[in-house]
Amino acid sequence: MSKAYPSNLTQTQYEFLSDLIPDPKPGGRKREVDMWEVLNAIFYVLVEGVRWRGLPGDFPPWQTVYTYFRNWRKDGTWLHIHDRLREWTRIDIERHSSPSEAIIDSQSVKTAAMVNQEVGFDSGKKIKGRKRFMTVDTLGLVLRVLVTAANVGERSGGKQVLKRVKQSHQKISRLTTLWVDGGFDGEVVRSCRLASESNYRTRKGEPFMQWVMNFCRWIVQVVLRPEQTKGFVLLKKRWVVERTFGWLMGCRRLVRDYELLPETSETFIYLAMIRIMVRRLA
Repeated sequence: MSKAYPSNLTQTQYEFLSDLIPDPKPGGRKREVDMWEVLNAIFYVLVEGVRWRGLPGDFPPWQTVYTYFRNWRKDGTWLHIHDRLREWTRIDIERHSSPSEAIIDSQSVKTAAMVNQEVGFDSGKKIKGRKRFMTVDTLGLVLRVLVTAANVGERSGGKQVLKRVKQSHQKISRLTTLWVDGGFDGEVVRSCRLASESNYRTRKGEPFMQWVMNFCRWIVQVVLRPEQTKGFVLLKKRWVVERTFGWLMGCRRLVRDYELLPETSETFIYLAMIRIMVRRLA
């Protein structure tokens, strides 16, 4: 048994999560490793930001831990666990398991020196690294995430991540409205019917908005900062995804992108949300 690290799952949390852990493959050797310890080790890497080889010796061998992490990334186990927990979290607070509204935004983060795949320069934020395109519901729970090079445009990356959301239609069947900022729809103008609320703008006919309506069949609402404002401004709907980005920063592994593959970065984001949701539910 490992030490009581802050990142560890409690027994109640593990028992809650254990039903979602896949059974050993038939025909193979009996599973001897303690899955509670494997999960604790993975969450330790996520929260403390250590290398796999840097895992403390009281965890299972790092090769075993990494193998579970990698295999479950490739076969979709982590995504399945994440989606089930999101549904249960919504139901737990008396919401429908499928959201009707979603918010999309992006976050650029620096990459580690050894990372060379899918790396670019975000000229707007002056960051060399990768960009995280995030879609969340109105509770801040992640629907789907996409990690790309930082030089990928908002509309291009937005379309890619929304395709992933659309592919999970059975789990997100009620979605009708998408909230975005001006970066996803280019130049926008103020809607006359919402003239009293200066942070709302809409415009028809823009490529991204038209694509969402044609491909996804969703309504796009664009929210901009009020004109002639400086500093921090709380914007309705958009603050939710910013809070989710803040949650991710509580995990040292996500403060900077250390992963060689963008798919691994995406998995760690889903893992961060799994940890948040299981702590809420148990």
